[in-house]
Amino acid sequence: MTQNNSLESALPPAKWRQCNGQQLRKLLQAGLIWLDQNHIQVNALNVFPVPDGDTGTNMLLTMRSAFARIERNQEMAVGKVAHDLAHGALMGARGNSGVILSQIWRGLAQGLKDKETANVHDMAKALKQAADTAYKGVMRPVEGTILTVIREGSDEAVDAAEKSSDLRFLLERMLERSQQALERTPQLLPVLAQAGVVDSGGQGLVFILEGMLRYVNGQMNGLTATPAGAQATATAGANLPAQALAVPEDGQLENPYDVQFILMGQNLDVATVRDTIDAMGDSTVVVGDEHTIKVHVHVKDPGQPISYGISLGHITDVVVENMQMQMEDIVTHGGAAAPAGNIQFANLVPESPTIQPGQVAVVAVTAGPGLADIFRSLGTAGIVSGGQTNNPSTEEILQAIGDIPTDKIIVLPNNKNIILAAEAACHLSTKHVVVVPTRTAPQGVAAMLAWNPDGDLEQVSQAMDAASSSVCTGEITVATRTVTLNDVQVETGQLIGIADGQLCASGRDIPTVLAATLASMGIEEREILSVYYGQQVTEAEANDTVAQIAALYPDLEIELLPGGQPHYFYILGAE
Repeated sequence: MTQNNSLESALPPAKWRQCNGQQLRKLLQAGLIWLDQNHIQVNALNVFPVPDGDTGTNMLLTMRSAFARIERNQEMAVGKVAHDLAHGALMGARGNSGVILSQIWRGLAQGLKDKETANVHDMAKALKQAADTAYKGVMRPVEGTILTVIREGSDEAVDAAEKSSDLRFLLERMLERSQQALERTPQLLPVLAQAGVVDSGGQGLVFILEGMLRYVNGQMNGLTATPAGAQATATAGANLPAQALAVPEDGQLENPYDVQFILMGQNLDVATVRDTIDAMGDSTVVVGDEHTIKVHVHVKDPGQPISYGISLGHITDVVVENMQMQMEDIVTHGGAAAPAGNIQFANLVPESPTIQPGQVAVVAVTAGPGLADIFRSLGTAGIVSGGQTNNPSTEEILQAIGDIPTDKIIVLPNNKNIILAAEAACHLSTKHVVVVPTRTAPQGVAAMLAWNPDGDLEQVSQAMDAASSSVCTGEITVATRTVTLNDVQVETGQLIGIADGQLCASGRDIPTVLAATLASMGIEEREILSVYYGQQVTEAEANDTVAQIAALYPDLEIELLPGGQPHYFYILGAE
């Protein structure tokens, strides 16, 4: 039987009183399509004029991952489809907005659990649970965000369910109230009013709801979604976490095949599957539930885990890669060519020191090869590529955690927009994982200086957290839009300076902006300054910049390091 992906087929009836699994799948497909059409607009709503306006992209990638799990699903039970949707969203969640969106779908799935169909009261209750779950998923919920939009929208859904048994009416009312809540976000969050924008995450959610309503009203004009499975595979292939590959002296990998697949079946025992797969090789990641399990492992014989998976159910999204051939190809080209597949040349350098079972290891998210090398040199066991405009998914962080041969892990997000995804990976992992919520690379570096691999996990994480808070961070980049914030007037294309997340300077040349940023960082009271120069800056230019800083602050100890980070000319860490 061929799955019909046309949005014009099987439209809900004029009086839509029950929603089954296939209708829910169509609704989500429509929401995905409409977000895809408008995600650039969501990106443009970034409060700060820095090149990290990727809320729309993060929500889109999260939705693609979610829809990939149900795209070919012919299940009629609405509860089962919602469950698969939520699992896909959680594993593919990117950025804070994507993680919150995944929590919305998780709450919806909990509300629809075990249901064959959902009427208006079922759907209203599930939507209310979606809002509650989203709030619980955030340590310190802030009003004037996507949380406000889903809360008010779900409240309206509950009220609508008391007035009509038509699900279309519920959706119309929910969208209208959500749009009103979105328009009020600047009143609840002053920084939005100052920037002259509404909340970007809330806008993304409104686009999803709008796409759903357009579908039930027959207004999608034949649009079809990008095949979710293909898209999700391409995305995952481009952004898989760094593999912790230990390369022996003879250059031969012990387990040269990287095997990944999704196992689907009934009454699956995740713990048993994990133990069995782990015995076959190394770098094992096995996560999921009794119906769907994601498997990743490095093995000598790729047929062994694949055959085992087939013996338990059926498998899909199978990926087998020969890492030995990839490594040899990279070595042959001297590192000049881009590595094939998912293996990055920089990540083939053995980590130091080698982590032993029982020790405390660290996974760090880094933007740029230089920063990755710095964290490795400090003892970081796992590196996940990511940063501004490139937030890694929950699954990528989870895989990096699983690749390390110890059950005591500390994760350094090194970016405020990656903290929630790191915490989601922490909750999914079967290991003992603690997230030290570093918001910048200098904070992460300071945390690593307090790392003790042989210490107690809680005590080590507390020491690293305390060390990270002692660092002041500065950043020099280019404004992406015209705005006035913190009494600083900025025009598109100007250089800007940021001190601990606050816009503090703008200008036409780096020396002027840098001097103002250092002053805002209180550099006179600091003793050491680390300067990480980005991929747009040459070593000679960086040396000139350090000379200028030294002339201004002759008593300051300055360290210059190649960060290789995109978008930011300089990242500054002052202690």
